[in-house]
Formats: sequence, structure tokens, C-alpha cells
Amino acid sequence: MTFVRYREDRIPLLFFFSFFAADLAVYWFATAWWVPVAWYLLCLIPKGWVSAWNHHHQHVNMFKQGWLNRVLELGFGWQTGIVSNAWTLHHVLGHHVNYLEPLKDESGWMRPDGTTMGVFEYTWVNTLGAYPRAFRVGMRYPKHQRLFLAAIAWTLALLGTLVWLKPWNGFWLFVAAPLSSLLGTVFVTWYHHAGRPTADALYASNNIMDAMYNVVTGNLGYHTAHHVKQALHWSKLPELHEQLKSGIPAEAYAEVGAPFSWFRGLRGTPGTAKPATAD
Repeated sequence: MTFVRYREDRIPLLFFFSFFAADLAVYWFATAWWVPVAWYLLCLIPKGWVSAWNHHHQHVNMFKQGWLNRVLELGFGWQTGIVSNAWTLHHVLGHHVNYLEPLKDESGWMRPDGTTMGVFEYTWVNTLGAYPRAFRVGMRYPKHQRLFLAAIAWTLALLGTLVWLKPWNGFWLFVAAPLSSLLGTVFVTWYHHAGRPTADALYASNNIMDAMYNVVTGNLGYHTAHHVKQALHWSKLPELHEQLKSGIPAEAYAEVGAPFSWFRGLRGTPGTAKPATAD
């Protein structure tokens, strides 16, 4: 019996569950105070990459069986601060519907006066608004809303129990880590669309062609293709990008940020185009 919808998801799934098991091992067995802190710092960037895969999963579920998807989403929620259906409501049924109208967008980067938020303003505004906006979208989709609210409840109950049992380890593994990952996820999404007010889908996203970035984020750099066909599996985005690229302007390509830019500098690989300037 095949459990996974796409064979390309098998290696990422092995990584996610191994990462989840490592979190639990550090939580249960670490006795020195510095171990969970070190693990938290070491995992800051990788857990941001896990957020990209959580995003992909809530566009196209990785498992055929619903209960396996819920188990996976529990791990995603613990690592990234984004629980079951949070992406579905806020992003799939919100942002993807409204991204061409920045003032309506659930991930909106435009101020009411039409100016562009800086990246730090955007991060705080959209982090604080993420769950309330997902809830508002969910008012129109009761079935998705029920799972979203249930996921918040069971995630908080389980994490609260773990923090109660081992407060120090639990705080760093299951409070600080997912909150930091959520902040980091919102921070990097500013670069996807900020400063591109247009009704044309081919102009409205910034694309990143760095190979390493696209390996660890599941081709998230092919962002125009993702918005043109959001239900397309991540593995097929490069193929769609090839079909679209003749209509994508040069300014809709952005340079990759850290840590990938550090590695690219070591390799001597040239950049593409610069994204909008961050405040």
C-alpha cells in the first residue's frame, strides 16, 4: 500500500520525522542547561526551511491518509508555529486569492497610503495578524475552520504539558523555536511580493533561481509558477517556470539571501537581480 502521494516527498518526509524525533530526544534526555539552547540556535535556519515544506504540504497533502497528514502537521506545528490548516486558510484561501491586491492580501505589504512597508514592519504586522486573519478567512470555510481550531487546541495542550513536565527544555524546544520560526517565515515572505503592485501574475512575484535555495525549500524560488498554478506539486514548478519565463520580466528575479548568498560567494556564482530594499 502506498501512503505517499508523490515519490518526491519521501526524502523530505524522512528528514521531517527525523528532525521531529531529534527534537523529542533533546527534550527528554538533555540534562545540561546549554544543550536545548544550543539545539535551538542550531535549528533556527533549518526550521525556517521546514516552514516552506509545511506550506507545500498544505497546498498538496503529502500523504493519502488523513490521519497521517494530521500526525505530520502536528510535527510541523511544533517546529514552525504553523498548525493544521493555518496555511490553508491564511495562505491558500487568503493570500493566493488576494495577492494581486496588496491592501486586501492576508500577507499584505502595502500601507493604507499606498507605500511599501519595510521588512521589519511587515514582519511584526503580519506575524501578529497571521492567526486572526486565518480565523477570519475560516469564517467562510467552516470545514477547514474546525480542523484549524482543533489543531490549535491539541497543539497547545500537548506543548503545554511538555513545558509543564520539563520547563527549561520545553521552553526552548516548543515555545521559543516555533515562535522564532514563525517570525522568520513571515520575514522572508516580504521578499516574495513586496514592492510589486500589479494585476499581472507574471509581474507580481520575485523569483529566486539559486539551486541550493530551491533544493531546501522545495522550489519555492519558482514563485511566479507557484502563484499561476498553486495546486501544482512543488516538484513540477521548474517545468511550469520554463513555460512561463519568456513572459516574466527581469525585475521579477531576486538575489538569494543569507545563508545561501554566503555559499554562493564561496562558489563564485554570480547573482541575478536585487530584491526591493529592506528598511
